[in-house]
Amino acid sequence: MSTPIRQTLEVPVAEGSDGERYSLRMGPQHPATHGVLRVDLELDGETIVECTPQVGYLHRGFEKLAESRTHTQNLILTDRLDYIAAMANNVGYCVAVERLLGIEAPLRARYIRTIVAEMSRLCSHLLWLATHALDIGAMTVFLYCFREREILLDLFEELCGARLTFSYTRIGGVRQDVTRHFVDELQRFLDLFPSKIEEYETLIDTNRIWLKRTVGVGRISGEEALALGLTGACLRGSGVDYDVRKHEPYDAYGLVDFEVPLGTEGDIYARYRCRMEELHQSVRIIQQCLDQLPPGPIVSEDAPDLVMPLKPVAKVKPETSRFGTATITLDRSKTLYPDGDVYVATEVPKGELGFYFVSDGTSRPYRMHIRSPSFIHIAALGVIARGELIADLIANIGSLDVVLGESDR
Repeated sequence: MSTPIRQTLEVPVAEGSDGERYSLRMGPQHPATHGVLRVDLELDGETIVECTPQVGYLHRGFEKLAESRTHTQNLILTDRLDYIAAMANNVGYCVAVERLLGIEAPLRARYIRTIVAEMSRLCSHLLWLATHALDIGAMTVFLYCFREREILLDLFEELCGARLTFSYTRIGGVRQDVTRHFVDELQRFLDLFPSKIEEYETLIDTNRIWLKRTVGVGRISGEEALALGLTGACLRGSGVDYDVRKHEPYDAYGLVDFEVPLGTEGDIYARYRCRMEELHQSVRIIQQCLDQLPPGPIVSEDAPDLVMPLKPVAKVKPETSRFGTATITLDRSKTLYPDGDVYVATEVPKGELGFYFVSDGTSRPYRMHIRSPSFIHIAALGVIARGELIADLIANIGSLDVVLGESDR
């Protein structure tokens, strides 16, 4: 019989408390809620009795917007999900649509996409470490992390001209090839970055305040983490060995060697250590991709066109638009988009990002659902924070590494 998760447990009355409870709303304007997150708290003294996260302030509507755009046009929406790791979202979306279409990107493109996805992981983890440390009271780490993250953003800018929302990948490949200068600068960064990770760890790994705020706080077992649907470092910090890159490889992940960092205690410190080790593993993956980068094309020959990926035929189908009724000729025997549904997951910095498509054979998804890790992790906050002190709620939110852009979809 599986272990019940902590929603079923009673929180004891805090020592010295008169048993009187009161309510408090934290956020959405609070800087430590990392976006427009509001948390409704019921407190007994400083102990959290009930914690109810409230999301839904962004009103993005990505999933509904996708129904009126082609699969290719929907790529730009994925940048706005986890905007801290937009490139990883781009890669995950393209991998999912390629699975739906039954096409495969060229080998060189798959290596390039693996490189940029791991660069995105580095950017995301650096911003996470910077803000997480700042929430707990470490200012210097914030400045150090942004120093290295700026180098990565410069590399992204050289690659595709953007620093935040990229839309660099394409269904069936990537938009343009890497340059010699980009490769050289990236190699220079890889040579430098491991020593910078040591700087971060020197600042906080033995700091008694940091250890007091993280060790043994926000603990969650592997069984509880699985029951709550946690993924990424939030799951691996509890000792569960699951990483989509390793267990269901995509792009070039099956062609490189790397390890999946695991924790044992399931507390804030374990989740922190997992992400710090992932920084080293990302450097290792990128280095292997650079060393093995093969020549060849960067876009598949059967990749869909940008505007109208359906080939003309003898069958007539009327289609209505806001400009009136047009008659479009389509050949269902040559249509790139099959009927049916598919779910494809990739490992983004925050956990498992999944796209579920229902296709009716047209160039637009009949339905697209996004399984975003931040939404799942926010829901888990209500369990992890229960019985903890209100001061530790800040550290718990930071340890889950959520971004609200991919929560309200």
